[in-house]
Amino acid sequence: MNTERFNSLSLDELWILHQQVTASLTQKMLVQKAQLEERLHKIGLADATTRFDRKRRPYPPVRPKYRNPKNPAETWSGRGRLPRWLRPQLRGGRKLDDFLIDQASLQKRQTN
Repeated sequence: MNTERFNSLSLDELWILHQQVTASLTQKMLVQKAQLEERLHKIGLADATTRFDRKRRPYPPVRPKYRNPKNPAETWSGRGRLPRWLRPQLRGGRKLDDFLIDQASLQKRQTN
């Protein structure tokens, strides 16, 4: 089909054509998928496709580095997204080092 024919079709006719093309593509893709799975079965690699379902490597727990001074139960390890309690504090001009849990030992190191 040429583009002039598409331009002459109404919106409803174009939509019907779209649905027919989508249905035809879906059917052909399903047939091709079945053929490929059958080939995998024949060569004995059908079960090898599940090897990608590996579990993630377990990571050791990370100790918290930062603590909310207003609520000491809220801590953050320094990984991932900034916690909600920390964003406004940083926007207000405070430094991340102000919230370190080992702040006392950090100050001792800086004075020595």
